[in-house]
Amino acid sequence: MAAAAGTAAIHAAPAPHVLVVPYPAQGHTIPLLDLAALLAARGLRLTVVVTPATAPLLSPLLAAHPGGAVRALTLPFPSHPAFPAGLESAKGCPPALFGALIVAFSGLRGPLLSWARERSGTPDRVVAVLSDFFCGWTQPLAADLGVPRLAFSSSAVYGTAVLHSLLRRLPRREDEGDDDCPIAFPDIPGAPAFPWRQLTAAYRAYKDGDEVSEGVRTNLLWNFHCSAFVSNTFLRLEAPYLEAPLADLGFRPVRAVGPLAPEADAAGSRGGETAVAAADLCAWLDRFDEDGSVIYISFGSMAVLHPAHAAALAAALDRTGAAFVWAVGPAVVLPDGFEGRAAAGGRGKVIRGWAPQVAALRHRAVGRFVTHCGWNSVLEAAAAGVTILAWPMAADQFVNARLLVDELRAAVPVCWGGLEVAPSADELVRVLEDTMVVGKKEWGGVEARAKELAQHAAAAVRQGGSSWKEVEELARELRELGN
Repeated sequence: MAAAAGTAAIHAAPAPHVLVVPYPAQGHTIPLLDLAALLAARGLRLTVVVTPATAPLLSPLLAAHPGGAVRALTLPFPSHPAFPAGLESAKGCPPALFGALIVAFSGLRGPLLSWARERSGTPDRVVAVLSDFFCGWTQPLAADLGVPRLAFSSSAVYGTAVLHSLLRRLPRREDEGDDDCPIAFPDIPGAPAFPWRQLTAAYRAYKDGDEVSEGVRTNLLWNFHCSAFVSNTFLRLEAPYLEAPLADLGFRPVRAVGPLAPEADAAGSRGGETAVAAADLCAWLDRFDEDGSVIYISFGSMAVLHPAHAAALAAALDRTGAAFVWAVGPAVVLPDGFEGRAAAGGRGKVIRGWAPQVAALRHRAVGRFVTHCGWNSVLEAAAAGVTILAWPMAADQFVNARLLVDELRAAVPVCWGGLEVAPSADELVRVLEDTMVVGKKEWGGVEARAKELAQHAAAAVRQGGSSWKEVEELARELRELGN
């Protein structure tokens, strides 16, 4: 009887409680919420920290778990002298203030510590912290609570290692005016090197002794003390960087749990401001009889394409007559008459605002994707088996593009000039025409490798797959912390 009573008590105990801290940027928050959904489905309770500006992103997850497995903890965005009042996220934040956003957001450490300590010794105690790797300040928070912390990366393992390597080693240029000076990464497999101009601006702007620069560096280096990294990637995509612990990730284990891509029919409202419904866009794409004949174009939710870049791309689309869907930001200036010509001919559609990208990429008519190579876009294209036309602009995008183009040979380079150098329309015409016909010129095998990646991506998240196993093991470890 006593054993039966003990078993009943165990079954009646509340599920272990995990504190989840996303970084306030859509590209970081959404994949972490996708992971939270997987953990909630595996018997964990999660409290997700949001501010009033980021709270709407949590609504779909809360609606999917009405029983309380997922809860929101809404806290006011902390004030900081280096960050403007009224801004609460990366949305609308000038790139020059991204570092200040990281530092300002760390002001939540005190309120969160008080909140968690109030629950110590109760069934609602926090057993672990799962937080974005830009929220390194949650590492000392977890230490104060005496619980492990898992650092979530919405970036590639390769890109995450490059960023941490920069802030760990602080490499500099011999000639301060040489933007092409190669910066080597000796502790990363293959010992890659990147020209200075292709390094993230967050590092190029680093200044010794500057409060924001030092604050960003401290936040990232705290990740070296986490229990493990959890990355939105999959084994086939980044095998060399997953096979052994990396010095530039503090020799911490990495769990590859991706791709954390949504289903196509759920993608339309994920940004909270959809400009066109997924069903409407798919109906427009249904008009094209030839599979893979349409190009999808997007440079992400953060980048503002410069007029020279937009003009060159518009001219190339006009000259090739390629069918396209172009998701542009509200601030992007397109050449006069371009939208009207494309719409009148029925071959082009311009979407201003958040577009249902997953639905577009998984439509049979879409075969190529002109992208800045933000990691979420890379994963969504990989899962869809769409050929990437790589046009990196900033941040970790050059690292991602090099992975796809040079290592996996599953993408075609468009331009390596970034935001500073726009290609000519002639260059873009060449790339578009070369990739129009399967097997044409040197890019013939790229489409086959892109489709192979899609098979590996699907296998990774299927029951028994490599990413599925990693999520299962992560959930098991977290559940055990509650015993």
